[in-house]
Amino acid sequence: MSSKLYVGNLPFTAQEDDVRDLFATYGEVLSVALISDRETGRPRGFGFVEMNEAGARSAQEALDGKDFQGRSLRINEAQERSPRPSGGGYGDRNRQSKRW
Repeated sequence: MSSKLYVGNLPFTAQEDDVRDLFATYGEVLSVALISDRETGRPRGFGFVEMNEAGARSAQEALDGKDFQGRSLRINEAQERSPRPSGGGYGDRNRQSKRW
């Protein structure tokens, strides 16, 4: 069974290999995903690391609040993303507009 960790407050210069190496000392790293801004492509300063459960627990305990390339990491168990409302912000298109 695997567990996914949210890794926050990453330095913008961090690379996937840097993060993988940091977490690998606590267990097998299955995947690393660093999140970038869609429009600019710049790093957003957070990402996700997937590991086996025991390794994830160890890494979270050992690395939460620790310095990594000059930044204090925040590590939590990743939460499922809640569904976003549909509609695109255009209101109720099925309602007829009032006519004056």
